[in-house]
Amino acid sequence: MTHLATLYQTDYAQWAQRNAELLRAHRFDELDIEHLLEELSDMSKSDRRELHSRLLALIAHLLKWQYQLPTLAERWREFDGRSWRATIVEQREQLADLLRESPGLKATLATAIAAAYPGAVRLAHKETRLPADRFPAVCPYSSAQIFDDDFYPEE
Repeated sequence: MTHLATLYQTDYAQWAQRNAELLRAHRFDELDIEHLLEELSDMSKSDRRELHSRLLALIAHLLKWQYQLPTLAERWREFDGRSWRATIVEQREQLADLLRESPGLKATLATAIAAAYPGAVRLAHKETRLPADRFPAVCPYSSAQIFDDDFYPEE
């Protein structure tokens, strides 16, 4: 095991700094290529996990807004969905930031939305206690609607 490979296991920050120095100095033959590739791959996975997680939360709240808000607003006049709106706004903003920082993720949006949707339905079902079959089998919102700051679905 090379010194850098050992350093990767014992002091990640120093390992990263040393590899950066080697890159700047164009000393490519001294790099810890195996761990660098692993880290680069993990960075991509992390962005995709964040995209999935934020889409799941956003779509679940859009579903709750569409399918439960009217019922709750009828029962309790003071219920206006303010906390749901705050979550929708926050998730949209965080997603916009993520896509600005990692624009390559835009090409995966349709797949990511389809992958997040079943989890969003499960979450909305658990939180609202509405029957799971009350929600559409496929995501009823387009990518444009999901990211539109003015879009709040109606039943």
